[in-house]
Amino acid sequence: MRDTWIGEIGEATAGRVVEVSGWVERRRDHGGLLFWDVRDRTGKLQVVFTPETGAVMEAAAAVRVESAVSVRGTVVRRGPGLENPKLATGTVELRAQALTVEGPAEVLPIDPMDPEVDEALRLRYRYLDLRRRSLQSNLRVRHRMALCARNFLDAQGFVEVETPTLARSTPEGARDFLVPSRLSRGAFYALPQSPQIFKQLLMVAGMERYFQLARAYRDEDLRADRQPEFTQIDIEASFVDREYILDLTERLLAEMFRNEGFEVPLPFPRLTHAEALDRYGTDKPDLRFDLPIADLDPWADACGVEIFTRARRAGGVVRCLRLPRSLSRRELAETEEAAQGLGLPGLGSLEVGESADRGPIARHLRPQVRDRLLELTGAGVGDTLLFAAGERPVVCRALGALRLRFGQLLELVPPDRHAFAFVVDFPLFELDENGQPTPSHHPFTAPHPEDRSRMAEDPLHVRSLAYDAVLDGVELASGSIRIHQRDVQEEVFRILGMSPAEAQSKFGFLLDAFRYGPPPHGGIALGFDRMVMLATGAPNIREVLAFPKNARGYDPMMGSPAPVDPAQLRELGIQVTVAPRG
Repeated sequence: MRDTWIGEIGEATAGRVVEVSGWVERRRDHGGLLFWDVRDRTGKLQVVFTPETGAVMEAAAAVRVESAVSVRGTVVRRGPGLENPKLATGTVELRAQALTVEGPAEVLPIDPMDPEVDEALRLRYRYLDLRRRSLQSNLRVRHRMALCARNFLDAQGFVEVETPTLARSTPEGARDFLVPSRLSRGAFYALPQSPQIFKQLLMVAGMERYFQLARAYRDEDLRADRQPEFTQIDIEASFVDREYILDLTERLLAEMFRNEGFEVPLPFPRLTHAEALDRYGTDKPDLRFDLPIADLDPWADACGVEIFTRARRAGGVVRCLRLPRSLSRRELAETEEAAQGLGLPGLGSLEVGESADRGPIARHLRPQVRDRLLELTGAGVGDTLLFAAGERPVVCRALGALRLRFGQLLELVPPDRHAFAFVVDFPLFELDENGQPTPSHHPFTAPHPEDRSRMAEDPLHVRSLAYDAVLDGVELASGSIRIHQRDVQEEVFRILGMSPAEAQSKFGFLLDAFRYGPPPHGGIALGFDRMVMLATGAPNIREVLAFPKNARGYDPMMGSPAPVDPAQLRELGIQVTVAPRG
């Protein structure tokens, strides 16, 4: 068995007899000589079998790639011109003297070294796919970032506390995964969407500084940066304000990403939620490129362009996106089609010319109105202006998506630049699809003190003490200062349509705890999987997880979810009837 890691082998070990263990990654038969590339988790080494070894070489000739082996031999320097500069061990090789095939491999269903293997097969044979160097590197980055977070928070006086995985179902914005109880038939546990309630109760309990790398579960539609089960760095602290949490988060993120080679300027830029929507069309703005959306409302009121003044009279907004070059007719047509797909009825355009502008808006602009437009947008000759008018959420969202589209098409994003930011002052409530108030974050978020008096009369215009951390247009973290007063929490429940009896039934344990000296407290949850994805440059979150689900939430390797034995269902007192969707 192994007595030396491959990564320890080099010029200094020439002449030594060592035994290495690992997997045969590649083999080359040159007639009288047989060459292997053997790898372990620390590196790769060329192993040479010669005819003098007799039975050893004969045994090696029958070994397939990806077999697990142990090889004993002498480390020798390669001859002049035979070095391999691509390998850390490329100036030496191992002359084999003994071979043990620890685990022979059959014909492989996938080649873990082939970057073009279909992802469905990769997930089906994940134990082979994980031999891929990129995945192993990603998991090592994940380990380092987790260790960095734990060390940082420990140095700040935080204590890691594990909270339950089996909890009760509470409304937190997504569907729960439910777990039936055998001992309480007809009752269910819920897997936690976050440790939110538990960490608040830990603050009531006097822990004061808590964190954990927590597993969380949400039954929602998946995408490239989302899985049904995920890990978050969960943080909560007592007797703190928003500034403390933002400063702590900023320093934690800087430490973790600097360790992985990122430049992280401090402090992070801050935008209010309203500023982010108006300037970038999203609450997770990508600040790696400077292409803000211009607010043209005052200009539109007096511009004389009927489509704009009509939108303003109807209570809408007028916004403009400046592109730093002209667009062809085909590009304009494709952009118009994309805008309609994003909910806009149409999209105006104007190309700024040296002596005359081009586009349907140009003929409507008086010289002074045009000059003011160029001043507001920062546009110059050769630029294209895209106009949108209508309801603010639709206009902002559509232009925000077009901004990202052109950021990529025009190659405005520097390849090695990254941009962190904080977004603050989120609204406390928003309307759901039925027109009813729902929490913008979760129902335990504290209202902004300046807006507290408006809760009863105008809840939709109350700001919250919620905040997000964003990196490169991806939400990395979300948190808030929490409600710790029972009367305020009860008022929020009332606005959400909960009767006192329903609130007591669902959250009585929290409301009761608020009767016994609850401290002011707040915290944040950082999406650890997304952080690793961005730190490694992985194309999706599945590349930084050991055993992910596919885009439909299915695990092809384990075959889960799957039906269970009828005897298990009988023991739980459950009968399954599969109803059609909808």
